[in-house]
Amino acid sequence: MRYAFSQEWTERARQVAQELGFAHIVSGRVYCILSQGSKTKRTIARIHGLPKALQVGAGLSPLYVIELVSEKFLRQSPEDRLRTLIHELMHVPHNFGGGFRHHKHYVSHRQVEEMYQQYVAHRQPA
Repeated sequence: MRYAFSQEWTERARQVAQELGFAHIVSGRVYCILSQGSKTKRTIARIHGLPKALQVGAGLSPLYVIELVSEKFLRQSPEDRLRTLIHELMHVPHNFGGGFRHHKHYVSHRQVEEMYQQYVAHRQPA
C-alpha cells in the first residue's frame, strides 16, 4: 500500500467539521491521506486515531487521520464523498482523545444523512 498526504481533503474535512458545528474536533489535528493499492472489497475510508500509549510515550497530542481509499473514494459522486467524510468525522468522540465512537448508536446511515442534509442546507444561498 502507498499513502500520500492530501491537503485538499484535509482542508475539506476541517471545513466540514467546522460548518457542522463539531466543536469537539480540533481542526488542526485532523488530516486526510489517500491510500492506493488496498485489497479491501468494501472499505471506502477509515479513520485512525493516535493511541493513548503513543500520545503519552512520545509526548504528543491526540490526532486523527482519515484514510481515503483512492480506488473507491475517488469513484464516488461529490455528494457521496461528502457523506463519507461526514461518516468518518462522526467517529471522533467528544473528548478528542484518540479513541473512536462505534457505529452502534453514534454513526448510522440515517445520522450521516441528517448531517449531510444539514450541511447542504447551510451551504444554500439565502
